[in-house]
Amino acid sequence: MSIPAIELMTTLRSGQSTSPRLTWYGPDAERVELSGRVLDNWVAKTSNLLQDELDAEPGTRLRLDLPAHWKSVILALAAWQLGMEVVFDDAAAELLATANPGPGTAEGGFDAVLAVALPALAMRWQGELPSGVVDYAAEVRSHGDVFMPHVDPEAARRAVLTAAGAVHTHGELLDGFAAVHDGGPRLLVPAGRGLEDVLAQALGAWKSGGSVVLVHPDVEVTEKLLADERVHGHAVPPSPR
Repeated sequence: MSIPAIELMTTLRSGQSTSPRLTWYGPDAERVELSGRVLDNWVAKTSNLLQDELDAEPGTRLRLDLPAHWKSVILALAAWQLGMEVVFDDAAAELLATANPGPGTAEGGFDAVLAVALPALAMRWQGELPSGVVDYAAEVRSHGDVFMPHVDPEAARRAVLTAAGAVHTHGELLDGFAAVHDGGPRLLVPAGRGLEDVLAQALGAWKSGGSVVLVHPDVEVTEKLLADERVHGHAVPPSPR
């Protein structure tokens, strides 16, 4: 059985690879647009970072202690491409990605910790990081643009543990966890819905050939924004997963 996340990345970097697939509106007038090819490039680099530097492999758990953001979406896609399991909140995990790496974070029972700087143009973490914490922004760019797994992922492995305790395997990721969207929408997704739901909405939009406009809670969604981005769909209310 194939791995939907791998097939999805193949689709995003091939068909209409120069079209926008993820657009981020953040505070301080941030706008980041990732085409299918650029999105795939970021995901490949991140998968290589996880595999080669942090020893991640199929079955390794990654806790995303992050808000809904384009970088947290990249990290989730990279983990799924590798065959890892993504978890949230305080679920047990071997690896942690966080925007708040306080003192002692690396000693919290994790094999490795990634510090993720959220400002769009951040080339590295501003200030000192606790000992043992890896700077995502500074390290990810040095990794390869093509991802080749050391171990082939398996569709039967767990892909996501939701905050409600539901488990979805890699084989079920696009047909169980993802939200249902038809017709290739240019989908507006408010980041305030939380990372878990944003991931489900984005997967559903991409599965149907669409794209995502992800908007930070501090950004006003105006008629001009909707027109400029040619939005013609809104995230559906989440269903129990």
